[in-house]
Amino acid sequence: MSASCCDQALEQRGNESYRRVLWAVLAINAAMFAVEVAAGLAAGSASLQADALDFLGDAGNYAISLFVVGMALRYRAMAAFLKGATMGVFGLWVLGVTAWHVWHGTLPHAATMGAVGVAALVANAVSFGLLWANRGGDANMRSAWICTRNDVLDNLAVLIAALGVLGTGTGWPDVIVAAIMAGLALQGAWVVLNQSRAELSISPA
Repeated sequence: MSASCCDQALEQRGNESYRRVLWAVLAINAAMFAVEVAAGLAAGSASLQADALDFLGDAGNYAISLFVVGMALRYRAMAAFLKGATMGVFGLWVLGVTAWHVWHGTLPHAATMGAVGVAALVANAVSFGLLWANRGGDANMRSAWICTRNDVLDNLAVLIAALGVLGTGTGWPDVIVAAIMAGLALQGAWVVLNQSRAELSISPA
């Protein structure tokens, strides 16, 4: 890890503006989880259900980030490692949900997918803007930004899936997008786990 990143990590200790940002995105993600889990089940959409689980995971990740802000690098790196692991579990869970929908040949409701997808995109765009200034720094800060970056990409993918379902009359666009979302989660988990391991190796016990 570079010296500049270490400097940025130190500057974040006790940073009240960063805490306020985390509280804001935590509230946004918790609210959107409630909306999307209901809509995903009602619409029979794998991609909406995947996105709902992502919102839930992100809310938990932001809560962990709030807890460790201001702590020593080792504790923040440990928290980031935990968040990376949960991102990986999310990715594997979404693959399972996707396989279930493929097996049952589910045809999701495209209009519901589109409407909720737009609302989720707006929510995550706001979160993305709030976290943009903190996209660098230590693994804990980076993991929060990566979660939101993935969410914006996921929401765009859900909208594409809704158009695909509407145009083809099949559920394949939905399950393909859900599989891509799982891949994004697994890639993000790999990045966060690698950086957190590096930080743990250089931090005092």
